[in-house]
Amino acid sequence: MKTVKDYIRTIVDFPHEGIMFRDVTTLFADPRGFRMAVDQMLHPYAGMQIDKVVGLEARGFILGGAIAHQLTVGFVPIRKKGKLPGAVISEAYTLEYGEAVMEIHDDAIKAGERILVVDDLLATGGTAAASIKLIERLGGEIVSTSFIIDLPELGGRKVLEGLGMDVQVLCEFEGA
Repeated sequence: MKTVKDYIRTIVDFPHEGIMFRDVTTLFADPRGFRMAVDQMLHPYAGMQIDKVVGLEARGFILGGAIAHQLTVGFVPIRKKGKLPGAVISEAYTLEYGEAVMEIHDDAIKAGERILVVDDLLATGGTAAASIKLIERLGGEIVSTSFIIDLPELGGRKVLEGLGMDVQVLCEFEGA
């Protein structure tokens, strides 16, 4: 029987030499694989109150939209700087070579709303940690974070757990 991990393709030396890119587009393209991933990501939250799903740019939009639909709740995107129209709040975070900025609409989440954060891959945790800070600045209460893939060697899970987050993943891959 196939698992979610079986649907994920590895592309060697992308985007740089030495990187093992875990490509979830092959998972998304397969109807059984995609349904399996969404269903498994939903499972831990059965019966929990969740008000909104937040998806992180860009593959988190695909998962987040599907999960929000299944939960019958709203979806909120967190995007890279300059991609959202209207009033936003921003959070900078450190990358391997420099800095990046994530943004959310300043009215996307109301104080006290219970939020599920979704993305495809947890690596260093920088993007997710910046997103968590944005949600918390708006008064959102994060129920959990959910990812298809964890790259444990890069330490993202420890970063998020250090922020007090529940972290759910469907599979792990060794190596960056």
